Amino acid sequence: MPQTKEIIKKVKKIEIKTKHLVDGLLQGAYHSVFRGRGIEFSEVREYVPGDDIRAIDWNVTARMNHPFIKEFIEERDLTVYILFDISASNEFGSMKSKKESAIELSASLMFAALRNNDRIGLCLFTDSVERFIPPRKGRKHVLLLIREMINYNAQNKSTDLANALRFLSKVAKKRSVVFIISDFFTDEGFLKTARVLRNRHDIIAINMNDIREWEIPDVGCIELEDEETGEQMLVDTSDEEFRKCYSGLIDERNSRLSDAMKRLKIDLIQLKSDEPFEIPLKKFFAMRERRMVR
Repeated sequence: MPQTKEIIKKVKKIEIKTKHLVDGLLQGAYHSVFRGRGIEFSEVREYVPGDDIRAIDWNVTARMNHPFIKEFIEERDLTVYILFDISASNEFGSMKSKKESAIELSASLMFAALRNNDRIGLCLFTDSVERFIPPRKGRKHVLLLIREMINYNAQNKSTDLANALRFLSKVAKKRSVVFIISDFFTDEGFLKTARVLRNRHDIIAINMNDIREWEIPDVGCIELEDEETGEQMLVDTSDEEFRKCYSGLIDERNSRLSDAMKRLKIDLIQLKSDEPFEIPLKKFFAMRERRMVR
């Protein structure tokens, strides 16, 4: 079983690589930023002076002819979903593929959720939902999810994020934290579905790009190919006007995405696959903590 052994090695390598990040950066921030659904009833006990009278259980008090109060405990555990884009464009990368970087990022979030005793689910999507693993707890479950991200071969090439969001809205019955990890090379029609989902869930969009998708170097005539459609185009990268126009189009696209997420009140993290994601994640958690204090 050489292939199985190789996959296990890759999973273990990712677990070791992400451990330092989870221990040093993510765990405390994750715990403080992502809270459970609130409080749940624990038990009824006799009232003692100093207790909050708003917690008195009047039904029990009437039966016992003595004041009793309700006690509650904080419900910490959450349900977390990772919506993971496995379309063909995510295989691209100048240093390493966007998919490889996205797997490391997803694994870090999963291990942080694991430490918080949260349930974690995974949805692998292209223009359809190709693989869905319902949320569960435990280290074995997290390792299974990582193995699926590494080993699963996409059946389709194109992207339909709206379809994945519609699927999640059907299976996620209670309020959850949803991480969308994608390069967002998809029809902007997904924004309407995201608006509906945002009313029920806490959504964080993570835009994973490569430096070569932001700017093209001067390397003469090259043939570019769209990974998802197969369309090819011969371009002259020594043409400064072309490079400026290309960069302008990418900037405009990212600005539209950023503005749309702000309107929907969905947090957006911009990442580049050739750069460490620790700093952007740290900024995101710091921003979330500041928002909670206000």
